[in-house]
Amino acid sequence: MLSVFSTFVTLIGLYALICFLYEQLRTPLRLLKVRLFDDPCNSLSLKDRFGDWAAVTGSSDGIGKEYAKELARHGINVVLIARNEDKLKAVAKEISLESKVETKIIEADFTKGASVYEHIERELTDVPVSILVNNVGMGFLGGLVKCTKEQTQQIIDTNVVAVSELSRYFFYRMRADKIKGAIVNVSSGTELQPLPYGALYAASKAYNRSFTIALRSEAAPFGIHVQLLSPNFVVTKINNYSKRIMQGGLFIPSAETYARSAVAQLRDGVDETPGYIWHHVQNAVTLIFPWRMRLFVAQLFFRKISNNPI
Repeated sequence: MLSVFSTFVTLIGLYALICFLYEQLRTPLRLLKVRLFDDPCNSLSLKDRFGDWAAVTGSSDGIGKEYAKELARHGINVVLIARNEDKLKAVAKEISLESKVETKIIEADFTKGASVYEHIERELTDVPVSILVNNVGMGFLGGLVKCTKEQTQQIIDTNVVAVSELSRYFFYRMRADKIKGAIVNVSSGTELQPLPYGALYAASKAYNRSFTIALRSEAAPFGIHVQLLSPNFVVTKINNYSKRIMQGGLFIPSAETYARSAVAQLRDGVDETPGYIWHHVQNAVTLIFPWRMRLFVAQLFFRKISNNPI
């Protein structure tokens, strides 16, 4: 009887290990295969794989800005979408000076509701966008009681409604026009467990994860590649509450370094990734622990940096 029980426990442990290794290694192994073993002569460029026009939301700063610049280095024309026209013009100028591509700017504030999507659709009627990067997002650090009604709605409009509406619209366009393009939804490592003192942000990213993985299955039969991109800490202004994070490091890349890695992984056909090799490592170590333990550690960390009392 003891022998049977021991065998059962061993099989359960082996099954759990196989599941864990599959989830953690499927993307690194694909990258290893593509970059080391596939014939470079047969590999497609980003432009050849997906087309020559991309739209990037939240592209006036941080990851969105650097992602747009990296796409331009690959010969992709870029539509820059954000709410600050002056910043958009500055980014467009940077891209024009560095890369020989076309740019277009669209001023759009995603906290303003349905009218912003009508405006974007009008502006893009004649632009053959084949890559959508849903990067726009906002966060609020602190306990939920510190968040106003307006801030709550703004986070939902920016982090949840924007990714839903733009994914729906561009999926429809690509399918109708038979464009085998790509939709990249930028989530966050906070999607992996609830986040006290950042509850709205993490919950919105958990939505993005579920939504994007489901959309991937719907879009695949039409040759449309859907990627979930979930960075951990990157040196951007959304993390300027912490001097330590803004100093960067091995596990905290600059936005430029991160974007270079993330765009390369899109080119290589990855469908679910943190986008940066050391974030892969970080996630693999973190996910060894159960989510309740991760939640407890996150609670201690974010309570401290948000100056919330116990």
